[in-house]
Amino acid sequence: MDDDTGALPAKSDFSAWFNDLLWRAEIMDVRYPVKGLYVWYPYGFAIRKFVYQRLRDLLDRDHQETLFPLLIPEQEFMKEAEHIKGFEDEVYWVTHGGTTPLDVKLALRPTSETAIYPMYALWVRSHADLPMKYYQIVNTFRYETKQTRPLIRLREITSFMESHTVHATWDEAEAQVEYELALTREFYDGFCIPIIISKRPDWDKFPGADYTIAVDAIMPNGKTLQIGTVHHLGTHFSKTFSITYEDKNGEQQLANQTCYGISERSIAALISLHGDDKGLILPPAAAPIQAVIIPITIGKRHEDVMAAAQKLEKDLTAAGFRVKLDTREMRPGAKYYWWELRGVPLRLELGPRDLDAGQIMVVTRTGEKSPIELATAPDGVKTVLGDITEAIRTRAEDHTRSHLSYVATMDGLNAALDAGKVAVVHWCQDRGCGDAIEEKTNASILGTDVRSEYITDTEGTCIACGKRGKATLVGRAY
Repeated sequence: MDDDTGALPAKSDFSAWFNDLLWRAEIMDVRYPVKGLYVWYPYGFAIRKFVYQRLRDLLDRDHQETLFPLLIPEQEFMKEAEHIKGFEDEVYWVTHGGTTPLDVKLALRPTSETAIYPMYALWVRSHADLPMKYYQIVNTFRYETKQTRPLIRLREITSFMESHTVHATWDEAEAQVEYELALTREFYDGFCIPIIISKRPDWDKFPGADYTIAVDAIMPNGKTLQIGTVHHLGTHFSKTFSITYEDKNGEQQLANQTCYGISERSIAALISLHGDDKGLILPPAAAPIQAVIIPITIGKRHEDVMAAAQKLEKDLTAAGFRVKLDTREMRPGAKYYWWELRGVPLRLELGPRDLDAGQIMVVTRTGEKSPIELATAPDGVKTVLGDITEAIRTRAEDHTRSHLSYVATMDGLNAALDAGKVAVVHWCQDRGCGDAIEEKTNASILGTDVRSEYITDTEGTCIACGKRGKATLVGRAY
């Protein structure tokens, strides 16, 4: 990027801040000439690499990674009527090979159930084959008609992790749902992203699922962002695609299934929750560069300082840190701005006085300064990076708590939503009451059976009809 000077919009203007930050910090370029498709810059892709490597490491405990084709034949795609009804307006179709019309139209996967399950029908034979737990990380395509937004609402989802598991019984599939929710908690906790888990209402569940459990984060403007879902599919798809197994008694049984997804919305949450008016703030676990060394070279001490800086880079790299020595011909202040914008957690300043004192001045991304001993720099850096992680986590948790509001009346619900809050209400789970809540607030019922350390209220009076109701999240969502 040549032009990264000038201040970002204030984060209080979240949309402008987010859009500007993506190009200034070299995350994504929005100028690709197809609406809803965006290009990863190398720096943004490096953040993606660390985020998705963490996801792979967690999944690989329990799953195996695989890869299925992008193109789905129309006859397979159209087999599952309820599922297709959920995606029929979003599908891109390939109709020609070169100039020749295709005998069978091919769908670009909006999600991969109809690509994967015909193969599962071939692979699953016996109870000994179960459970089967595979995942892939791929691009998916959806003809998004709402306003597109990088990382959040896309026509090409470039980084969609989808897990598809097969089990002998409904209860075993339910246990897998719980396992994957625990995995999701661990994944997001590693990046200091507070999440709220809830069960989507039946009208908003995944098409073809018995039930859907969703994972939401509260964004800086008070809107919610769905950053993960786990679906219990029961035998819905196994009936359609004939995924059966022979049980221990020699009888053929329908398999039970789950599917589970996380996309680059995880990175949208990472950027949005932690950043400030100066740019990105990356937790060390997600930072392509965890510490940048800025040598302050003045006069005759240039060579001494550079030699010490190079040794420091070598020592920290050997200790396992991701480090960059910035030797560009720029003023130190310009370098500070450059790395602050890109969210590097730690700046290490080393000048002649520091060298004489046997120390380094350590500056965190949020401006806290302290010296550490040069001789034991790896230990000092490790400690400070740990402190940075906990500080980021605390700020994000405070944000989440402060954007939740307990509400007992419809007027109070509208006031809370207009103030940029996510509301906790009680709802009897009747569809009519649900529709009334959504219509009167221009918001969505996000879910019941809420699981969150930030929410303790469980039962009360339905906000719409006065009957007994469960704690329910209501918010304005992306």
